[in-house]
Amino acid sequence: MKLIVGLGNPGPKYERTRHNVGFDVVDRMAAAAAGGRWKERFSGLVQDVRIDGTPVLLLKPLTYMNLSGQAVQAACRFYKLDPADVLVICDDFHLPLGKLRFRARGSAGGQKGLADVLKKLQTQEVPRLRIGVGELPDHWDAADFVLSRFTKDEQPTIELALDRAAQAAGDWVRSGIEYCMNQYNAC
Repeated sequence: MKLIVGLGNPGPKYERTRHNVGFDVVDRMAAAAAGGRWKERFSGLVQDVRIDGTPVLLLKPLTYMNLSGQAVQAACRFYKLDPADVLVICDDFHLPLGKLRFRARGSAGGQKGLADVLKKLQTQEVPRLRIGVGELPDHWDAADFVLSRFTKDEQPTIELALDRAAQAAGDWVRSGIEYCMNQYNAC
């Protein structure tokens, strides 16, 4: 079994913001898999799907971004999952808009939701897929920027990136992190 976690903040106020690209990706995966309805569990919304026969739990933590690790830790404990079987999908304003970057391990790089996941799982050996949401503009507060929505001009690029990220997360289930790093990080 695999766990794919899309990071974001719950509620209409945060829908379609830069910080919620993780939610947007797992929503696309759920729609493509026609897995059923979202259910509340593990302080989050979950949906069971299958990707090429592999059972996958999609998770959107409802704890708000900075406490995302709580939901991930609960799901991992219940299913006895190794951190290597978890993929965390999150935003990154250090990457150009639409750029995808897989990593098998490492620090959170300033992403507070990912930092909480690493802290709660007590390891940096957690695969992650970062999605570039555009670079932080001069004179913008980072929190204000990630909670902003994409501009009309940015929409086509981010929509394509979200589709590619959903495909990439499926490839992670099918082929693993090394394959994904080789396939997606160069683009």
